[in-house]
Amino acid sequence: MNNSGLIFKTFSGLQPYDLIWAHMRELTHARSQEHPTPDQIWFLEHAPVFTQGQAGKPEHVLSNKHNIPIVQSDRGGQVTYHGPGQLMVYLLLNLKNYGFHAKSYVHYLEQSIIALLKQYEIMSFTQANAPGVYVQLPGESHIKKIASIGIRIRKNCSYHGICLNIAGDLSPFQDINPCGYQNLAMAQLSDFLQSKQVTIEQVIQDLTHYFQTTLFQETLHHAR
Repeated sequence: MNNSGLIFKTFSGLQPYDLIWAHMRELTHARSQEHPTPDQIWFLEHAPVFTQGQAGKPEHVLSNKHNIPIVQSDRGGQVTYHGPGQLMVYLLLNLKNYGFHAKSYVHYLEQSIIALLKQYEIMSFTQANAPGVYVQLPGESHIKKIASIGIRIRKNCSYHGICLNIAGDLSPFQDINPCGYQNLAMAQLSDFLQSKQVTIEQVIQDLTHYFQTTLFQETLHHAR
């Protein structure tokens, strides 16, 4: 197998969460061995929304001063915020094509963001039992989260994916315990690159290149 059938799609404008979520479910539920469809990776920004994970606890929504809609989703994890200035990366993959299981797939998603940030000379890391990617700002001692991971796997096919903070208003995170963690602070790409503009379009281009090269490598690796 090669990765030539992988489809990349970039949505323009702010996308309603409910609509994109419905499209992901429809595409995933229609997939089968009898009717295989190409794997897809979607890049987009959402209109402001809080999303609860499948087992999300309502107590992690502390307030809603911004009057932002709250949607009960079917991904894993707890509550988070999506909005302008964040890049959503939704991967609709047949995990069998790449030899992934749930744990190795989450690890791959985390490593994709760590590799991306390294390109911009930003050191980042993961945390045990807390999926996502974390950073420390220069001169600060505490850890902040820059990217969240939330997935759903149905019959070996994944949907949902990554939320990467790039340059937006992070204040809605103050209304929640992000990902269920009290006092978890959030960071974004612009915190590190104030003198250098990195656009969402550039990030999409860099992530597309990463997925095009490494997903095929993952297939070869697991086939050995």
